[in-house]
Amino acid sequence: EGNNGNNEEDLWIFGYGSLVWRPSFDFEEKKAGFIKGWARRFWQGSTDHRGVPGSPGRVVTLIPKEALEESCEDEETWGIAYRIAPGKVDEVLDYLDVREKGGYSRSTVPVFYKDANTPETTICQALLYIATLDNPNYLGPAETHAIVDQIFRSTGPSGPNR
Repeated sequence: EGNNGNNEEDLWIFGYGSLVWRPSFDFEEKKAGFIKGWARRFWQGSTDHRGVPGSPGRVVTLIPKEALEESCEDEETWGIAYRIAPGKVDEVLDYLDVREKGGYSRSTVPVFYKDANTPETTICQALLYIATLDNPNYLGPAETHAIVDQIFRSTGPSGPNR
């Protein structure tokens, strides 16, 4: 159902952070869903949107659960899957490649859905942007109070981090 940017068919994009509440691109439909094997963490630095060089903000990325030192009880990371029409794929990917340029790379994952009346089903294969652990803006783990303080005080070209 999904693709990695081949503009001859629909593309699904999975948002798990700011793309949930501010996608800022055209989409045909959206569905709530979840991915497996990843944990959402405020471990990525932002010097181009929510902070500046020397004083980065913190934004979310996904960390493979096997890379976490602490136990992670959540089996699912929920977000929104957006279906992009074939004629808009290149435009949306160009936009997202700029928006997510600060250390993020593309990956493809299955997105699932379930509720009280529906057994777990696959919605689609979707493209997502994750920050690689070796990118220059990766900040990694910190004490919760330090992360909260950094988010609270950081401001960048896109406004306050909070």
